[in-house]
Amino acid sequence: MKKVVFLCFLFCLSFGYSQKKALQAQSTSQSITIDGKLDETAWENVPIASDFIMFEPDNGKPIPESQKTEIKVIYNNDAIYIGAMMYDHEPNKILKEISQRDNFGTADIFGVFINGFNDGQQNFEFFVSAADVQGDCIMTDAIGEDYSWDAVWISKARITDKGWIVEMKIPYAALRFSAENKQTWGINFFREVKRERRKYTWNLINTKIGTFTQQNGELTGIENIKPPTRLFFMPYASYYLNAADGQKTYGTIKGGMDIKYGINDAFTLDAILVPDFGQTKYDDQILNLSPFEQQFNENRAFFTEGTDLFNKGNIFYSRRIGGAPTIDPELNDHEEVYETVQNVNLINALKVSGRTKNGLGIGILNAVTEKTFATIKDTISGDTRKIVVEPLTNYNVLVLDQRFRKNSSITFINTNVTRNGHYRDANVSGLVWDLNTKANTYNLSGNIKYSTINLDENKTGVFSTIGFAETSGKYRYSIGSDFVTKGYDPNDLGINFYTNYYNFYGNANYRILNPTKLFNSFKVNYNMYAEFNKESGKVQDNNIEANVNLSTVKNNYYGGGITVFPLVSHDYYEPRADNRYVIIPRRIEAWGSISTNYNHKFAIDINPSIAIADEPGRMAYGFDIGPRYRFSDKLLMVYTFSFFRKNNNKGYIDGYDDDGNESTPETIVFANRNVITYSNTITGKYALNSAMTLNLALRQYWSYAENNDILELQQDGTLTPYPQYTENKNSSFYSWNADLSYSWWFAPGSQVSVLYRNSASNFERIIDKEFKGNVNALLNNDALKHIFSVSVKYFIDYNAVKNKFRKRA
Repeated sequence: MKKVVFLCFLFCLSFGYSQKKALQAQSTSQSITIDGKLDETAWENVPIASDFIMFEPDNGKPIPESQKTEIKVIYNNDAIYIGAMMYDHEPNKILKEISQRDNFGTADIFGVFINGFNDGQQNFEFFVSAADVQGDCIMTDAIGEDYSWDAVWISKARITDKGWIVEMKIPYAALRFSAENKQTWGINFFREVKRERRKYTWNLINTKIGTFTQQNGELTGIENIKPPTRLFFMPYASYYLNAADGQKTYGTIKGGMDIKYGINDAFTLDAILVPDFGQTKYDDQILNLSPFEQQFNENRAFFTEGTDLFNKGNIFYSRRIGGAPTIDPELNDHEEVYETVQNVNLINALKVSGRTKNGLGIGILNAVTEKTFATIKDTISGDTRKIVVEPLTNYNVLVLDQRFRKNSSITFINTNVTRNGHYRDANVSGLVWDLNTKANTYNLSGNIKYSTINLDENKTGVFSTIGFAETSGKYRYSIGSDFVTKGYDPNDLGINFYTNYYNFYGNANYRILNPTKLFNSFKVNYNMYAEFNKESGKVQDNNIEANVNLSTVKNNYYGGGITVFPLVSHDYYEPRADNRYVIIPRRIEAWGSISTNYNHKFAIDINPSIAIADEPGRMAYGFDIGPRYRFSDKLLMVYTFSFFRKNNNKGYIDGYDDDGNESTPETIVFANRNVITYSNTITGKYALNSAMTLNLALRQYWSYAENNDILELQQDGTLTPYPQYTENKNSSFYSWNADLSYSWWFAPGSQVSVLYRNSASNFERIIDKEFKGNVNALLNNDALKHIFSVSVKYFIDYNAVKNKFRKRA
């Protein structure tokens, strides 16, 4: 009988967890002051959401009574209000580091997840830390949390002798919902107790199920509200003062505006007029010895915010827009490029995105860049001429993404680049599918993409992939295959390095779903990969990998892995010539990772690695070490030193035929070289309060490749001595970047930014191995540039302006 009762109890418990909780919102006409006190009468006698359940690490465990959490929701014609009381029996231990927006640091967090359509597809998430710092993002199961999305809302957090309180006002303009008179929204509430690294939600998010957005509770009781006109203006003005040794100092004033308009309850238009990206983060440039370009992160807000639709199919690389010119100028004898630009100017850009109530997501992005010239100079006569290095160019992206059964989607995506005049045009179309079983236990994913390049002759290519995976439970696995033709080229508006191959890959892994006596989390991965050249059938790549990642009950993180490349492979890319390859020997690699608990004032990250090839003296090793110290809730400093060395690395340095033509080289020259890289980075933050921060970002980088032996690549992929080549092809690249910035959010959505930046970089063939001398030379030469800038952005809400005029009337 006891067993029956116990089984019934377990059944009821699991049944209760699987049901959606419901909370009723209550309307109010009272004016609410967002001060973190919840002392208005409107908060009285309001239904309470409580009984939170642990999300991580011990999924499903009830929150302790000493940390009970109570949430109330009220609303009026303009906004929804959230009142949250987070009890804590040790309020003096609540962590409350002040940080920048969307970066909570070491602080307790409260959040609310809202889905106005209650369709399990997309959450709008709003967070407040115990230090009164805001964060917000869009969450989808396919992309995860996208913190590039920013909304304008009001909040206040306050610590009391019983715990801490959060009060939030979220205007309807920050949400998406239908125009129905009676609303039922998907909702969930989140709390993280940072000192214990424990996360709780109101409605259980079961980690055994491979979905997040479908496990919301429900908010009822919202009636007779209408989606507002979502029209926002963000005018800005900027001043730049530029200076460099030996050059004239000059100032520049810029101004422009961003516009955001809600076309209807689902779709939004974003446009930038007269763009200004002068205060974006600098790029971490490296000594790039590979046959491929360096890929950079996107730091421009317009191209990062709300772009989850455009990332479908992985054929959109936004750095192409306003990037480097694409046309190499043709030079006559005795001519050189006298003056050119690093990046093409963006004239304007817009995007439309959203999703209908039937699950159809539509995304349109369009941008236009200006016609750009370089100046060519005759070195004998001194005459100059202009030549086009980038014509007027239109970039366009179209996405149609149909979701169904709340957890699956089929997507069509197209990118198109049209250059004015007789220049290269490009088009890529793709069909992408992501199919999950109703219980979210299995997944079938894949895509097929077709590219076309139009110039004098059309060039076409195909990329296709298929994958199958089990996505729930302790034991999971996946298998898949890719097929890519030689002509596949999405690089006018995308980025892709490898073509002309097919591969097969698989993964099996085991994880714990609840903590043990030793671990909060534990995961073991086993991966296998094999890649073959499509035409020759030769092995291009192969590996077998095993790795483990875990966190201890003291919240220290450890990881490590070993990768074996058991077969000789053939690199068709390093020779920079068609149908040529270099043989890569068998090798073994190992890595480790340690990250101590960031809750402590002092923490450290250590990441060593080593690789040993089946060739005498050929190996690579290095490490990153990053100590960090939190001096107070306001001041944090992080230092990272990186060192990496490759011994007897074999790499391309030159190619030509008997006539000196580099386009179809018969002789391909390699070097046996040592490549050594150092970098030092310092980041720091001093928060005056939750709206004002001072930030430091400093990076010093130096990498050099010293050639020991010159080699010639043979037709069979081997390398033989080539002593007759005497040209110096050593490489040394060093750079310096330092940003000191001040940020003040002086009103909701409005910001003042002050930035001082100095930067320099230099590439040389002569290697000076004196580290100090290199740095001093870089900081004291004419290449060091100084920029001081001030930017003011002001947020204007059409509804607020309209209401003010109504009150005056």
